[in-house]
Amino acid sequence: MPHPTSADPRLSQLTHWLTTLPNPATRPDTLRPASADASFRRYFRVDGADNATYIVMDAPPPQEDVRPFIHVAELFGQTGASVPRILAQDVENGFLLLSDLGTTTYLQQLNADNAHQMYLDAIDALVLIQTHSNPGPLPEYDRALLLRELQLFPDWYIAKHLGVTLTEQQQADLNKVFDALLANNLAQPQVYVHRDYHSRNLMVLPKGNPGILDFQDAVYGPITYDLVSLLRDAYIQWDEEMVLDWAIRYWERAKRAGLPVNPDIDSFYRDFEFMGVQRHLKVLGIFARLYHRDGKDGYLKDIPLVMEYTRKAAARYKELAPLIRLLDVLEERGPRVGFTF
Repeated sequence: MPHPTSADPRLSQLTHWLTTLPNPATRPDTLRPASADASFRRYFRVDGADNATYIVMDAPPPQEDVRPFIHVAELFGQTGASVPRILAQDVENGFLLLSDLGTTTYLQQLNADNAHQMYLDAIDALVLIQTHSNPGPLPEYDRALLLRELQLFPDWYIAKHLGVTLTEQQQADLNKVFDALLANNLAQPQVYVHRDYHSRNLMVLPKGNPGILDFQDAVYGPITYDLVSLLRDAYIQWDEEMVLDWAIRYWERAKRAGLPVNPDIDSFYRDFEFMGVQRHLKVLGIFARLYHRDGKDGYLKDIPLVMEYTRKAAARYKELAPLIRLLDVLEERGPRVGFTF
């Protein structure tokens, strides 16, 4: 159990805040770490006087703002999806008391025997959220934001992690790839987008699976984004045949629910793959930044899988060929071919 000390004044402040809450009453002496986070946020678990457990979020201003979390929790909760309920809040100081969705993530429980049902549950929850989408409640996942994410790849993965400076021609070729990706991403139908809908942010519940966490960065954007996060997960890999099967099952469910997915399955899968490459390049940059800027090396081991996803998808489309050539140079590999579309 963490003990409030002068070395951690926020923990002392948070503990005091808990003592002021009459309902639900908690036992601050039981406060203990609940999970790690890639941001400045911290999560603690605390016992309640009613023998229940609760989650406490510590989101220190000015680095973090709890208001988007509160907003999206209400928005997603209204769809019927399983998200934490906000039981108490101190917005000014960045403290939230939340209902506890348990200790078992999808990543911890997934195996070959249960994966199919668990992914179908996650797909159903995703379709549920998407069917309630409206422009306005969430920020737009516009070109500027998508491009800013892509730029993490040359800035942090190439320049900082690999120590490489691109030539003018290499930069021009990469910009062409970015343009092709963005043209596809922005042409896709727009829905609510969680932005990190994957096995570490989905919880196993007794019923109503999955519990959904870490949604505070949600936006209104491309319809395939969260499906890519789910099926091309940086932390767990499945055979391509299984991924294709789940993608088709999502497509079928989305069509039945009236979502505006591309009516042609081949075109839909192309959208899925182009969206995937955008996300994979962003993630490569983020993992490099977490190491070099924030001193968090735990994500370095996940880079090879994300790079494998990137290469496999990009190698299937002529518009993305310059990316493969650049990766070959960066990784000192010979040229590859393998276009199928």
